[in-house]
Amino acid sequence: MTDGVARLVAAGRALRSAAPHRLPGALRRVLRAHWAVEEAQLLLADYGLTVLLPVTSEENGPEPVPVQGSAPGRAFGSQQPYVEGPAAGRARAHLPVTVRGDRLGVLSLTLPVPDRERLAELAELAELLGHEVVVARRDTDLYERARRKDRLTLAAEMQWQLLPARSCAREEYALGAQLEPAYSVFGDNFDWTASAGRLTVGVTDGMGEGIDAALLTNLGVSALRNARRAGVPIEDQAALADQALYAQYRGEAHLSVLLADIELGSGRMRIVDAGSPQLLLQRDRVLSPVDLDAQLPLGMFDGTAYAAQEFTLLPGDRLLFVSDGVHAVAAPSGETYGERALARAVGNASLLPAADVPAAVLRELTGHRGRPEPDDDALVVCLDWFGGRPAPSGARSCGAGPHSTDPADRHRRNGGDDTEADEIADENQE
Repeated sequence: MTDGVARLVAAGRALRSAAPHRLPGALRRVLRAHWAVEEAQLLLADYGLTVLLPVTSEENGPEPVPVQGSAPGRAFGSQQPYVEGPAAGRARAHLPVTVRGDRLGVLSLTLPVPDRERLAELAELAELLGHEVVVARRDTDLYERARRKDRLTLAAEMQWQLLPARSCAREEYALGAQLEPAYSVFGDNFDWTASAGRLTVGVTDGMGEGIDAALLTNLGVSALRNARRAGVPIEDQAALADQALYAQYRGEAHLSVLLADIELGSGRMRIVDAGSPQLLLQRDRVLSPVDLDAQLPLGMFDGTAYAAQEFTLLPGDRLLFVSDGVHAVAAPSGETYGERALARAVGNASLLPAADVPAAVLRELTGHRGRPEPDDDALVVCLDWFGGRPAPSGARSCGAGPHSTDPADRHRRNGGDDTEADEIADENQE
């Protein structure tokens, strides 16, 4: 076992053995002991993806760092380590903390100028840290609280707890999604799941506002997941969710949904369009709506039957799922965003990875609207289809397997233990 592998094995054991709320302290001890790191700060992206917030239990901790125009933001956006110019033998390194394509944040370190090998080790440690944060946040609110630059409304709290990761990548595809306004969303939602041979993506929009919309969407998405996990086709998933919603609301509330099921080996896609979300295709740099047969939203009538349409994706295709809070928004002149402005926004984002496209489109939507506060939720999901081609460098797998660079997947852990004195000292720092 090489020294680098031994350090990562020891680090993995120390992080996994730490209590969930003590993970930052365990991280600092590991970095100090094995990489001579003087300062370490875990920064998590907020719900709106505008700032990186430090994980700390202090009331007045370090200031948030903007994603745009900062050194940590550069690492977050590029998904590559970034080292600020060294001075006096010391450097500031910023490492993306990403789990299977889901961008959580950045690990910022002050340490002796690292060589390429040490930087690669630290980048792998940052990915290992991401896996541990995902597990730890099930048992503590420390990391969820750290993501908030403002208080979430109760409806937004319900919606964010329902969502999967905001980005994901595999050899065949890359996905990214964003909801706005992030801290007060009502009924818009996205969902996806992948298996060895299939990817299912859904975008939903529950009618109404506030808690009523959030409750409706929670019931609808849960019903869709329940049907999907029973292994039925997407048209039957829609029908079963329709029955669940009608049984609860008797037609007084409904849920718009756009469901897509993709066969990963062939790119064959089956789609159910039941409401207001729209599907757009960018192929050969031309953006056009996918011609779908509009069907009734879920829950309007008893026993509605749904049909799926078929469509085949080609390598290089980009799909955008957009809610009516995007395509129907009018400028002060009266022109809706979905007429020409959306095509310009998607064109301007054509070189961005899928994870960055939704935020870029929503930023331009704010300019089109002419005022900062929207009247409705806005949701964009971007799907880049690679087909059988390898995914771009730096993409992470959505599932476990040969793409994983987590040393826990490759080695048994047998590192050293932390001392009680170190634990107490680092708890005080937290």
